[in-house]
Amino acid sequence: MSGKLRQSPSIGFDVGPAGGWGSAKSVGEILLREHVPVAGPSLLKHQNKPEGYMCVSCAWAKPAKVHPLEFCENGAKATAWEVTGRRTDPGFFAAHTLSELEGWLDHDLEEQGRLTHPMRWDAETDRYVPVGWQTAFEEIGRELRAVPPEAAEFYTSGRASLEASYMYQLFARIYGSNNLPDSSNMCHESSSVGLPESIGASVGTAILSDFQNCDCIFYIAQNVGTSSPRLLHDLQDAVDRGVRVVTFNLLREPGLERFVNPQAPSQMLTGRQTPISDKYYQVKNGGDIAAMFGVCKALIEADDARRADGATAVSGMDARPQDPSNAAALAFAASVAAADTKHVLDHDFIEHHTAGFETFAAAARKYGWEELERVSGLTREQMTEAAGIYAASDAVLMVYGMGLTQHLMGVENVHMVANLALLRGNIGKPGANICAVRGHSNVQGQRTVGITEKPDLVPLDKLKELYAFEPPRWEGHTTVDACKAILNGQARAFISLGGNFLRAAPDTVALEAAWRKLRLTVQIATKLNRSHLVHGEIAYLLPCLGRIEIDEQAGGPQAVSMESSVAHFHGSRGRAKPASPELLSEPAIIAGIAKATLSRGNVPWDRWVADYSQIRDAIERTYPETFKDFNRRLFQPGGIPRPLPARERKWVTGNGKANFITPGRLFPEFPAEASAQDVLHLATLRSNDQFNTTIYGYSDRFRGVDGTRQVIFMNADDIIRLGFANGDMVDMITVLEPQTRREVLGFRIVAYDIPKGCCAAYYPETNPLFPLDHHSPKAKTPSYKLLPVRLVRSIQVPAN
Repeated sequence: MSGKLRQSPSIGFDVGPAGGWGSAKSVGEILLREHVPVAGPSLLKHQNKPEGYMCVSCAWAKPAKVHPLEFCENGAKATAWEVTGRRTDPGFFAAHTLSELEGWLDHDLEEQGRLTHPMRWDAETDRYVPVGWQTAFEEIGRELRAVPPEAAEFYTSGRASLEASYMYQLFARIYGSNNLPDSSNMCHESSSVGLPESIGASVGTAILSDFQNCDCIFYIAQNVGTSSPRLLHDLQDAVDRGVRVVTFNLLREPGLERFVNPQAPSQMLTGRQTPISDKYYQVKNGGDIAAMFGVCKALIEADDARRADGATAVSGMDARPQDPSNAAALAFAASVAAADTKHVLDHDFIEHHTAGFETFAAAARKYGWEELERVSGLTREQMTEAAGIYAASDAVLMVYGMGLTQHLMGVENVHMVANLALLRGNIGKPGANICAVRGHSNVQGQRTVGITEKPDLVPLDKLKELYAFEPPRWEGHTTVDACKAILNGQARAFISLGGNFLRAAPDTVALEAAWRKLRLTVQIATKLNRSHLVHGEIAYLLPCLGRIEIDEQAGGPQAVSMESSVAHFHGSRGRAKPASPELLSEPAIIAGIAKATLSRGNVPWDRWVADYSQIRDAIERTYPETFKDFNRRLFQPGGIPRPLPARERKWVTGNGKANFITPGRLFPEFPAEASAQDVLHLATLRSNDQFNTTIYGYSDRFRGVDGTRQVIFMNADDIIRLGFANGDMVDMITVLEPQTRREVLGFRIVAYDIPKGCCAAYYPETNPLFPLDHHSPKAKTPSYKLLPVRLVRSIQVPAN
């Protein structure tokens, strides 16, 4: 059953399509399990609808013309999980010490239900005990005033609204700190660094209509079926009108292969499936740069030959007629030779809009096919085949996810996506843009309103003018920096606006030990998780309203807002009865702490809490171009588009051009021991029954696993080569930094369709393996998608 461990887990059962009856059954199960069989469906009909609430799960867009049911399986799970009939009340904490609860599984902690009362940790009993809101605010404020601003961390998870996020960053800055690490640091920071360098935008440029105007989609390193299932509607509609979807991904994921639309009676009754990917290329872990270079090389060399003489296109492609594996290259070259167009590349666009092309093209020409094949795991034929599809398409949409960004070379991965788009002018025109699919429902929006450690990304002079204080100008902490500050004892206070930081962060074992030395930890949350159990000397657990709940303030019921993956702002209005009369909203909690802490600044905290429209007016005053007429347009169908000059081919870069940026290498440079024959490259994954660190249950029907999360997916040949058998129990040990033993124990081998030399396991169970310094040098994003590990036979009985 979903949500339960099994003594004998089920492994390898038949995997069905994304959607369909499997999705419907899963939704029904969780509605029953969370005791909301009637209230749940009533709420779901308002999810992502006009005047309804935005999903608390992923950040996919709310369309102007909604479907009858505008939610997916994971969105329904997130709603049921939040409006559950279960409660974690003072009686629960009276019955359990925190030391005892530390031994519970993550799923079981959150499954206890919604937090109902503000709690303070009592050192004598090792229990959370009830505390009054004002008492909590006063002590938190007193403790913060005793801590230097540079020693306080203000973390956000990615779910908080634009209104709460704006208040939170303002509070931190008036307090004197730019330490605003957030979950974006751990997922798409590579986009936030790489895209501005390439195209002058910190987010993707795609909008929903691009799915209706493209004739090809390159879908790169994102698992739509698990991470953003509502996007499957857009993919299905595109496929139905003849769009070719070319997928590059480590694993074969059902959501990228076939889809049965639960809202289409004909498909549900007949089982008719929509094939999603026309071509599916399984790229080796960390091989994305090489794969994209291969596609670019084929395009550039074909263009070289076509420009020189169409009749010599085949020789210009360095074709090898005697090599049957080169059939696609020959076909592509022949099609170029026969084409009426003079060029394969868009030279007019390149000349007028870009810089750095010749350097990039020279690098692409220089790489040999053998090296590109070895690193990418693809054949020359596959890369050339993809290039042929790309060249035959007029408007190509580039879609990518965290499979590209959570890498040592994540920024370079993003540069390569931009390079590929720029070769044929596939940016800034209908159907041709870059779509960076975000995870958390407002992780992108938080950055837009100031949740960032980088002071140059925030209008500090405007904040100074509006609120009469001198903002700090020093660069604050990313998530990795915050972890380092905790480890070395420099951090003294940690305030968390949502999230499960200790589970999400790398180097878990060392971080948990250091965490207990913090003076103050404050957790603002809806449900219990592990980060609430490992605490500082003074610890508060402050329960807040969820987005789905009615937020009644002095000015009446309030609405909030967030930004989608396609950079549109949407209003959201809660519909559910609050889980407890003791709950406060996130804005109210932020204001309460701020008033108890600050002795400067001219902020109308109470007026803002009474009427959130005043917060939106303040956001508009701070960012007048981005949030023009914010309140008036809050529930505009399809959302309020965020102005992005790159959509209009205006490049806000240092040279005023879109830039081809050439990666210095194809693959990260690892120490020699990482190249040993018994070393595999690990990628972390989310299951079908999970969203980020929230575990809804123990069923991953997309990968044929039920009743456990302690599995490692391996290539069948690697299992034999390393002396194991399918089903064996192994421990994983990190190969990097051997002076520190990092290991996870008791994982069951599952034979799977994954490239040789690679393996995959679930996040966050494998986070203890990742050294803190194993991250992108520029973005500081942990490399959760690439880590050299070694397997040893286990004597450990698995926890699940």
